[in-house]
Amino acid sequence: MGNRLRLLIVGGYGSFGGRIVELLEDEPRLTIIVAGRSMKHAQEYCAGRKSPQAELVPAAFDRDGELAQELTRLRPDVVVDASGPFQAYGEEQYRLVDATIAQGAHYLDLADSADFVMGISAFDQRARAAGLCVLSGASSFPALSAAAARHLIGGMTHIDSIRGGLAPSPFADLGLNVMRAIASYAGQPIVLRRHGALVTGYPATEQMRFTIVPPGGVPLRRRLFSLVEVPDLRALAELWPEARTIWIGAAPVPEVFHRLFIGAAWLVRLRVLRSLAALAPLIHGTMRTLRWGDHRSGMFMEVAGKDDRGRSVTRSWHLTAEGDDGPYIPAMAVAAYIQKMLAGHAPLPGARAATRDLALADYQRLFAGRSITWGVRHEPLPDAPPLYERILGSAWKELPAEIRAMHQVQTTALAEGRASVERGRGFLARLAGAVIGFPAATADTPVRVRFDVAKGIETWRRSFGAETFHSEQYTGTGRDECLLCECFGPLTFAMALVLKDGRLSLVLRHWRAFGIPLPMVLCPRSTAHESVEEGWFRFHVEIGHPLTGLIVRYRGWLVPVAATDRGP
Repeated sequence: MGNRLRLLIVGGYGSFGGRIVELLEDEPRLTIIVAGRSMKHAQEYCAGRKSPQAELVPAAFDRDGELAQELTRLRPDVVVDASGPFQAYGEEQYRLVDATIAQGAHYLDLADSADFVMGISAFDQRARAAGLCVLSGASSFPALSAAAARHLIGGMTHIDSIRGGLAPSPFADLGLNVMRAIASYAGQPIVLRRHGALVTGYPATEQMRFTIVPPGGVPLRRRLFSLVEVPDLRALAELWPEARTIWIGAAPVPEVFHRLFIGAAWLVRLRVLRSLAALAPLIHGTMRTLRWGDHRSGMFMEVAGKDDRGRSVTRSWHLTAEGDDGPYIPAMAVAAYIQKMLAGHAPLPGARAATRDLALADYQRLFAGRSITWGVRHEPLPDAPPLYERILGSAWKELPAEIRAMHQVQTTALAEGRASVERGRGFLARLAGAVIGFPAATADTPVRVRFDVAKGIETWRRSFGAETFHSEQYTGTGRDECLLCECFGPLTFAMALVLKDGRLSLVLRHWRAFGIPLPMVLCPRSTAHESVEEGWFRFHVEIGHPLTGLIVRYRGWLVPVAATDRGP
């Protein structure tokens, strides 16, 4: 492979193709041919990109046309099919693959059709003979999902199950072609592996709930996932034939729409309707109308089995993406492959599902600079680690040493320092502070914190001068899974431990009074974080409410008493 690559993206100005262009347009060694049926749209797209380093070339390209002539004219080194839906390609579904090999070019696609992806191996002998890589399914599933599963399975000797799921943002436009694909298989019989046997499943009629909680990040709200037909159901079974159960789902929101779709899928399963394919435009329009909730998306993979000591373990990989960064993830596998080719590390020749050639490390550069958080969790954790380590998972090691030292509590620990305290002056603010027992206002006072651990619960007794108040902290369950729950008398606050730029913040997610969940609109506002300044552990806690204004603000420094008695 030379120093430059000519990359032809079929569907290059579409939802996925356009994002591939955006991910690669800063690479000066690329000529990117942005192709589609409309030359006008291709030209408008290329003209709209600002200062690309790659050469962008608009082109008219009809994948149902005279492909040999069109490929000869465009002379690509790599062809990427980002159009679809691959479920609707018909009897000649591999025309572009066949023509690409004949042209002597590598081939990648973002296919989500299990039949299409697994059928690509029919071209393996031709691709090997030509020294070409032909990879199908270079997208979230199965390329990224397989990379995540491989990362989790390392060191395991037995695999009971592999599960995964995609949780799109309600504001992400999945595209009509994607909805056509989903509608075509909803409620239709498919084959999947369950408990060691091949059984019949029905997409969108089987559900599970899961909370995507990347270590050190803000979790997604607990989502309802429904079975989908994706290549993973067969591709991962081919990679790990010992896995007894393989299940992949999707969790569209709002849930009211999701449940309506589940009901429609059951009508297909019960043969009341033949298919939902004709309803795809209506479903797509409804999804674009019913948009509310957090503009966040996520993905997870979970592997359960036994480790090299014969112990039952569950390992899970979690990813969340904020705002408009989520829709870039399906396009990242193609971008990663192209980057490897430019670096002289093209995948081995042959035609196969895109499950073996990428590792999570290949995504690092693509994740960087975007609001994407990911990490790994292990259950059970070895050696009963402290509370904060259990919740933070793989992000624990990224904490500054001074913060880790403050939370490495096994039975009892003490810390001392100094703090300032501010109190709200209104009647309601004073009343709320008195109920919880917050200390009186002071510009400077000695502070002492005692940590006691019993049965997984940490009790914090905070003494500001002669005044003391306490709370209890523990790991949440259910809708509070992987959150830190803190109890002040009858009030319980569930918070995410968020690590960013060396600062550990406690972000409120839910709250309860006397065990009864309450709406967040009524919840007190809180800003709480721990940091390290000039080598010293610092804390900052501020609590208020729209009705009361500031209730309390206290901040200062602490050191474990065994470490030193001196302060900054």
